[in-house]
Amino acid sequence: MWKYIKRYLPFAILAALFMMGEVLMDLIQPEFMSRIVDEGVLGLNNDGNTNLNLILTLGLQMIGLVLFGCLCGSMNNVFVHISGQNIGNEMRKDCFRRIMTFSFPQLDKFGIGSLVTRVTNDITQVQNFVSMFVRGMIRTTLLMFGSIFFMFRLNRDFGLIVLCAFPFVVGCLAFCLWKANPLFSKLQTQLDAINAIMQEDVSGIRIIKACVKEIYEKLRFGKANDDLIKTQLKVLVIFAFMNPVINSLMYIVIAIILQAGSVEVANGSATPGAVMAAITYTTQLLHSILMLVMLFQNISRGLASWKRVKEVLDSEPELKDGEIDGNTSMKGEVELRDVSFAYPGTDRMVLEHINLTVHKGETVAIMGATGCGKTSLVNLIPRFYDVTSGSVMVDGVDVREYKQTALREKIAITLQKSELFSATIRENISWGNPEASSEMIRDAAVTAQADKFISETSDGYDSVVAERGMSLSGGQKQRLSIARAIAKNAEILIFDDSTSALDLKTEADLYDALQKASPGTTKIIVAQRIASVRRADRIAVVENGKIAAVGTHDELLKSCEVYQDIYHSQIGMEGEENA
Repeated sequence: MWKYIKRYLPFAILAALFMMGEVLMDLIQPEFMSRIVDEGVLGLNNDGNTNLNLILTLGLQMIGLVLFGCLCGSMNNVFVHISGQNIGNEMRKDCFRRIMTFSFPQLDKFGIGSLVTRVTNDITQVQNFVSMFVRGMIRTTLLMFGSIFFMFRLNRDFGLIVLCAFPFVVGCLAFCLWKANPLFSKLQTQLDAINAIMQEDVSGIRIIKACVKEIYEKLRFGKANDDLIKTQLKVLVIFAFMNPVINSLMYIVIAIILQAGSVEVANGSATPGAVMAAITYTTQLLHSILMLVMLFQNISRGLASWKRVKEVLDSEPELKDGEIDGNTSMKGEVELRDVSFAYPGTDRMVLEHINLTVHKGETVAIMGATGCGKTSLVNLIPRFYDVTSGSVMVDGVDVREYKQTALREKIAITLQKSELFSATIRENISWGNPEASSEMIRDAAVTAQADKFISETSDGYDSVVAERGMSLSGGQKQRLSIARAIAKNAEILIFDDSTSALDLKTEADLYDALQKASPGTTKIIVAQRIASVRRADRIAVVENGKIAAVGTHDELLKSCEVYQDIYHSQIGMEGEENA
């Protein structure tokens, strides 16, 4: 945490100095009050005559000290907030930057809900911890030990009375923190669960409503929330027990001081003003201890949250960058050499001994049954995952030797699930190529068969897309995603079953327009429909993680039994005769 604190250390030091000034003003006040009572009101040094001038003089001085203390307190708050807010800001940015480097397995390991909690709630807790430490710890420490010091300076017996109660107060505080500390980490974990349910249910609200599962999800969320409240109540009960106990101890101390003070006033070894000042110091000590209770609660929770934030900050990206920037002589060639792949944390091979070459400008389709490894295969090309064995080559270079940004600049990919952002249609299409002109954006939309429906919207390309594209149909979302990939103007274009929501005519028009617009672009198409792949230069048939055959549509119809089965199941014998 120090690397964040040291950037704003000057502000923290200024905050500490102003806090010292505020506490010092608080500690001086009781002595002034003691003199006003003893010398001004009772006139102990003036034969019992009231000294109004002294009362007025000391009173004005006290007002001046109070105002100065207020100024110090206000400036302390200003510098505490400057340091605390900036530390939280830097920490949050670094966390988000680190998350952006995570591989898919790392994201799965943490979970979306947990990452949201860590970047928001946990960093807020750490931010509060830093602010409370700078403000609260200094104030509490100075007020506590300053009160005891001034108490001894005022009257040794009063100081000893307070000092005798101190071990009991510290013991009570330590016991409660010992009981409460393990609960803070549990609280944040339970908050993860609530955020995960919220994220899952909001994104899947249509399915929940379609399956009439609202009551079930309400109960699931309610149970997670109840668990959080139970843990929170345990913490609150612990501290609810502590406050009255400490209050009781300190009020007993005040009673003892009053008793001892009355005896000493009677025998002349103390004055009424001194007793009043002692009670004020004891009250300040009580307030500082109660503040210490809240401070330690925030510190404990802040440290628990810092541990969770640190897990994110200390997580190194699993996919290490290579050194190549992507400047090679060949453009758009892909080769898989004896590639085998298993997802991290599993031993089951999804792909085994895959060998496939896709030449520049070639259109290669990948077909196979659901779960055979088609998506896993294309995810290896932009290096979303690393191969278990073998190598994936792009333009003659192993993808692991590229810098990830350089590699992915060469590739445009549309995924099975269309992801759109809450922005205009123009911004969504130019997402992968911010420098794309209006003409390039429109050309990409025309190729993707999206220009017509875009033009029919009220604001055209400046129409705002709702969150996650909820204002668009499935086919419209897919066409915008395809337009985004085309506008990127990459050397390699991958369609991962991204035309499944399009009718056959629109899909055929799309591929015809794409071939005319980008004849030199390498195209890899993952599809389930024969109609989507039959015009590809070559078709690779994947079965159980292996390539069963590679060839044209006509070649595979004659030689590949797997392809024949797919063809007959979709088109049938009649369709074959008419094809």
